[in-house]
Amino acid sequence: MERIKRSWELAKASLDVLKHDKELIIFPIISAIVMIFVTATFLIPTLAGNILDQVINTGMPIFGYIVIFLFYLVQYFVVYFTSTALVGAAMIRLRGGDPTLKDGFRIAFSRILPILGWSLISATIGLVLKAVSDQSKKKGKGLGNLVSSLLGAAWNVLTFLVVPVVAVEGLGPIEAIKRSWELLKRSWGEQIAGTISIGLVFGLIGVAGGLILAGAGVGLSFAFESIWPGVIFGALLVVFIMVLSLISTTLNGIFSASVYAYTAEGKVGLIKESLIQDAFYQ
Repeated sequence: MERIKRSWELAKASLDVLKHDKELIIFPIISAIVMIFVTATFLIPTLAGNILDQVINTGMPIFGYIVIFLFYLVQYFVVYFTSTALVGAAMIRLRGGDPTLKDGFRIAFSRILPILGWSLISATIGLVLKAVSDQSKKKGKGLGNLVSSLLGAAWNVLTFLVVPVVAVEGLGPIEAIKRSWELLKRSWGEQIAGTISIGLVFGLIGVAGGLILAGAGVGLSFAFESIWPGVIFGALLVVFIMVLSLISTTLNGIFSASVYAYTAEGKVGLIKESLIQDAFYQ
């Protein structure tokens, strides 16, 4: 119960920052829109060229891995670019300023090369983890999936502060990884297993809201003997999940900026230091 309570307090504290700069949510929205086009760009030619059939029939040809790597690269670049813009803008607020969308994009554009380098490394790691998982499935063993999951979790811990480091310090990807690990060890390295709890809060909200909307749709469909209530509430459920995801992504970006501000600069602006410490200490 204590973790849930801290999660709620942390989410509310991060939400206070978002209340000051509601435009910060625009960055995840742009990222989502661009990712739709990126996915369509890769998926349509892949389906048209029967590449997926070859992947299924041959196990995973080298060409398939190349396509996946390119997809990962573009995907990570889009995500990291908008995340850098979001974190850069959040840092301005945490330092007492009044950021604009232009400020965030200016910071992101000034870090193009570090963002590209970080995207290359992330795409490579992602491809390696996928290869390990695919080989495990091919052999009918679950060990590879477990190893892949553990390595992925360790990688996420190690690189938790890379985006803030890139946004603020402009370091290259390797230096940024080292700096991220250095900052985490300085304060809560051993306690990071406590996890960031914002996801738990929004997970609970998502499940509760989803059950309510789904239940209302099914119930009204039976009551009126019509499919339309189900369709309407189904659409509302999709919108609800999308909005919740956008807010959660924005708050996570604000949180990472706050963690960086606390560890690197000894201050967190609008967010209480105790909340950040409690989120990691367990």
